[in-house]
Amino acid sequence: MNKRIKTLPPMTCISPAAAERQVFDDAEQAVDALIALYERNTAFLIDAFQALAKGAPVEGRYRAFYPQVSIETTSFGHVDSRLSYGHVSAPGIYTTTVTRPKLFRRYLVEQLELLMRNHHVPVIVSESTTPIPLHFAFGEGAHVEASGSSSLADYPLRDLFDTPDLNNTDDLIANGEYEALPGEPAPLAPFTAQRIDYSLARLAHYTATGADHFQNFVLFTNYQFYIDEFTNWARELMANGGEGYTAFVEPGNIVTPAGAASAPEAVGRLPQMPAYHLKKDDHCGITLVNIGVGPSNAKTITDHIAVLRPHAWLMVGHCAGLRNSQRLGDYVLAHAYMREDHVLDDDLPVWVPIPALAEVQQALEGAVEEITGFEGFELKRIMRTGTVATIDNRNWELRDMAGPVKRLSQARAIALDMESATIAANGFRFRVPYGTLLCVSDKPLHGELKLPGMATAFYKTQVSQHLKIGIRAVQKLAEMPTETLHSRKLRSFYETAFQ
Repeated sequence: MNKRIKTLPPMTCISPAAAERQVFDDAEQAVDALIALYERNTAFLIDAFQALAKGAPVEGRYRAFYPQVSIETTSFGHVDSRLSYGHVSAPGIYTTTVTRPKLFRRYLVEQLELLMRNHHVPVIVSESTTPIPLHFAFGEGAHVEASGSSSLADYPLRDLFDTPDLNNTDDLIANGEYEALPGEPAPLAPFTAQRIDYSLARLAHYTATGADHFQNFVLFTNYQFYIDEFTNWARELMANGGEGYTAFVEPGNIVTPAGAASAPEAVGRLPQMPAYHLKKDDHCGITLVNIGVGPSNAKTITDHIAVLRPHAWLMVGHCAGLRNSQRLGDYVLAHAYMREDHVLDDDLPVWVPIPALAEVQQALEGAVEEITGFEGFELKRIMRTGTVATIDNRNWELRDMAGPVKRLSQARAIALDMESATIAANGFRFRVPYGTLLCVSDKPLHGELKLPGMATAFYKTQVSQHLKIGIRAVQKLAEMPTETLHSRKLRSFYETAFQ
């Protein structure tokens, strides 16, 4: 016989005492207040759930709200327009909900300091009207189980607590499609708190590492060979003291601190897109993610890493060379992208151009010169610059050649892969500086297919050098001032103030 599920009386809601609005002219103090409010409200939800799990009687619906931070400006006065973020374009009230303020402390302090300096206004910390879903209150890796106790088993969990609501979790702000209703504040940041919480949970799932380990400079690759090279180098680096890096983190949140010998532990089954983090105290180390093959993975992981607001991400992987003059092992520096991946068509139409970013291009080219020893005109012996095409069909060469080959020729494409344009387009969409350096591993149009014997020899000779170039490129980017790296060309007409 099925047990009858009870329902709560309408409008029964239990919440913490309403938080008072606080005004700050110090960014550190404002973030401290955000942390205190967030921790109070999440603790309320966790304590209520745990009490019910132990058999406490249900008294109503338990609800707590995200904190929010706001500014109000009444001036059209111009600010330093060299910076691509840290200011608003018109008078008004601007606000954003905030989650995990401890994780984002450095970022929040920087953004709020810029706003106060540029507009000469205080920041306001208060409670929003957006409920915190119970699952997100517990944080990453939590398993919220509603069964096993009489109190929780009697009611649907959604009657007792707020749960993730995808109706209010979207990318309208980042996509430039959000329109505030009359009288509503304008958005202050590109992502809302619930959208960030959703991605933090997804990151832990896909990469098997916590969000706090991610660094501000990210390398993506589509082959495990790069991971093997990276882990061997990082472990050796840790054993020798770190050389400025403080720890190496592998899937399963296995941490090897600088100065310690690494004893790799078995993590069981690897996640879908394992991530490896060579950390620095200022988060300006290197994260390497094996995204596997295909534009769907590329979009998925960049959708989620974007909420961490990294300073740059680069693709270093393999591609098909499309010109007969290319040789296996040559490098391709993408100056443009031909998008036939389709996974972003609904978010970023294909007619939107994806520009090359000068700072990233110079870092990549400079890294190739340093690692290979070729400079100037001689560099053309091993590297071509031009259009990289990204396609969603791995076996494109089996189709009628008149279609894809004609389009590739008209686009002046020099290489083809399945991830690069997706990563670049999502970088453009989320205002994260991006770049691509690929290595030619086959030439299907010219009879050089990626076969086992050929591929093995190629991997042995090229992967190590290519990875060193990628690492050196992100090191060069990390040496740049962030205000230089974050280009104004990624900003739309109506931008949020937060980077």
